[in-house]
Amino acid sequence: MKHPLHPALVHFPIACWSLATMADLASLLWGKTAWMLAGVLLAVGVVTAIAAMATGFIELLKVDAEHPATRDLNRHMILVMTAWSFYAASLFLRLQGTTLTRPDAVDIGLSLAGFVCLGIAGWFGGKLVYAHGIGVAKHPPA
Repeated sequence: MKHPLHPALVHFPIACWSLATMADLASLLWGKTAWMLAGVLLAVGVVTAIAAMATGFIELLKVDAEHPATRDLNRHMILVMTAWSFYAASLFLRLQGTTLTRPDAVDIGLSLAGFVCLGIAGWFGGKLVYAHGIGVAKHPPA
């Protein structure tokens, strides 16, 4: 493949987690329908993020350790892993076996914390592409 796979895969967990956080907040007004949707979106986001993080790690290995972007790469990676941890914890705390239960304040708080980390990680991801040129073709394909 001529272009990195990571940028194509990140859309799935970002969309799922962002919508899950919104559904968590909506569940405070709309109840079971919203929190059930949040739980399903959390599960899909947690699973798809594993593929996105794996491809991101492969891209990370291609960057020289002395590259000026290394600090931002590490921040991006740590923030994404932290977001994943918050969202996974939120999901697992609301599971009883394989059944989703109503989230409590801690579950929703973890979802919100994941959303904040995800947003900051996305900012660093954009900085990697637009400021450092990571993953950008140096020459157009022939």
